[in-house]
Amino acid sequence: MTAPHQEPIADYLSATIQRPVDDGLHGADAEMAGPPTGCRVRSEDLHVYYGPVHALKGVTMAIPDRDITALIGPSGCGKSTFLRCFNRMNDVIPDVRVEGRALLGETDINGPRIDVVALRKRVGMVFQQPNPFPMSIYDNVAYGPRIHGIRRRSRLNEIVEVSLRRAALWEEVKDKLRKSAFDLSGGQQQRLCIARTLAVKPEVILMDEPCSALDPQSTFRIEDLMGELKESYTVVIVTHNMQQAARVSSMTGFFLMGELVEFDATRKVFQSPADERTEKYVSGRFG
Repeated sequence: MTAPHQEPIADYLSATIQRPVDDGLHGADAEMAGPPTGCRVRSEDLHVYYGPVHALKGVTMAIPDRDITALIGPSGCGKSTFLRCFNRMNDVIPDVRVEGRALLGETDINGPRIDVVALRKRVGMVFQQPNPFPMSIYDNVAYGPRIHGIRRRSRLNEIVEVSLRRAALWEEVKDKLRKSAFDLSGGQQQRLCIARTLAVKPEVILMDEPCSALDPQSTFRIEDLMGELKESYTVVIVTHNMQQAARVSSMTGFFLMGELVEFDATRKVFQSPADERTEKYVSGRFG
C-alpha cells in the first residue's frame, strides 16, 4: 500500500540534519553499537499500518550483506514501505504504526533509545527523483560530513573526491566543483546524490526506484555503479523494472498487497518461481 504522504524527502532531510553526532552513535551507544562492516539487515514479522490501512503484513526477510537485493511488485504492494522501515522514513508519516522487528545487525532499529540521526548515517537513502541541495557540487557532497563534525578542509577535499569517484562522477565534475548542482544533467544529479550518501560512510544503501526518472544511458551508468557499490555496501533497490531487477540483483523479493509472496535467488524468481502469483507477475500477466 502506498503511503498517504507526498513529501518524504524534505522531512527526511530535516530529520537527518537536526543535530550533529560525533561518531554516528550519539545518544544510543548501547543499542546502535556494532561493527562498521558485515552488518545484516533483516525483518521479523514486520507490520506497518497507516491509520486503519494495513500496508505491510508480517514480512520476514534476511537481506544478504554486500550484495544487491531487488524488491519488485505492482504499485501499492508495500515494497517502498518495507524499504523505508530500515531508516525509519515511515516515522514522518502521520498515524503510522510499526509492529514486529526491523534489524540492523542485532539491533532493533525501532527500539525506544535508537537515535534516528545516527541510524540514517548508517543506512543511506537514494530517492526516485534526484534531489541535490541548492548549493555547489562540492558543498552537496561535503554537507553530511560537515554536519557530523568534520571541518578540516583537506579532509573534506579528500571525502568529496573519493565519494565522487565512487559514484563515477569525478571525471565529469572535477573542474567545476563550485558550480551549482542544478547545472548537472538528471543522471549526473542522481550520481551526485549517491556520492552525497557515500560521503557519510553508510553500511547500507536503500534505493527507491533510482532510475525511473532517468534516460536509458543514465540508467545504465547507475546500474553499473550499483555493481561496484555492492563490493562494499549492502544495497536494496525498489524497482518496477523487472529487467533491471534481473540485471543487477542477486536476490529478489516479490510483494503483493502488503505481503512478501516470494524471496529467493533472482534467477529462480524469474525463471522458476515457487508461487503462481509470482509467475503471473514476472510474465506480465498483471501489474
